[in-house]
Amino acid sequence: MAAHTQKNNKSGKPGGKESQPLIIAKTPAEEQRLKLERLMRNPDKPAPIPDRPKEWNPRAPPEFVRDVMGSSAGAGSGEFHVYRHLRRREYQRQDFLDKIADKHGEDLNYLDKVEQNKQTAKDRTAKRKKKREKLRHKKLMAKQAKLESKNKGEDEVEKSSESSEEDEDKEEREAEDDAEAPSFIMGRK
Repeated sequence: MAAHTQKNNKSGKPGGKESQPLIIAKTPAEEQRLKLERLMRNPDKPAPIPDRPKEWNPRAPPEFVRDVMGSSAGAGSGEFHVYRHLRRREYQRQDFLDKIADKHGEDLNYLDKVEQNKQTAKDRTAKRKKKREKLRHKKLMAKQAKLESKNKGEDEVEKSSESSEEDEDKEEREAEDDAEAPSFIMGRK
């Protein structure tokens, strides 16, 4: 009995696997959890990733048909089944080609739709960017106008005393020039 337990548990061998209790998954979620637990016991071991199943392809039509059935009378009863199988295979092949064509058309429509969505998103982004730039420019112009008006206000206070003296000097010069200038230059008759 002791030898039997050693065989099952493999306790005699160093580094052997421990026996795990058999757990039967009742739901697909539980089955997935059990698979993940088994994978996570040894994270260094690469996980098996199955290949995609190959897509079904119909058998290509023969290039050269050897046993051609004629339309003459005298065909045996077994020929009907041969004809039926050939017809079924041809219908399958045509259905497959139709499905491939439909799938190709849907793929093209999807790619067109994606491209159209990208273009509309790009246009919308450009429009919003233009609007932001316009608003930014407007704010900048308002800020510059405010600074200019502020600078003018300070300059006017300083220049008002200078400008009043300059204005008086200009008026005196103009008055002197009017007195000295002949009447035809001033526009008088």
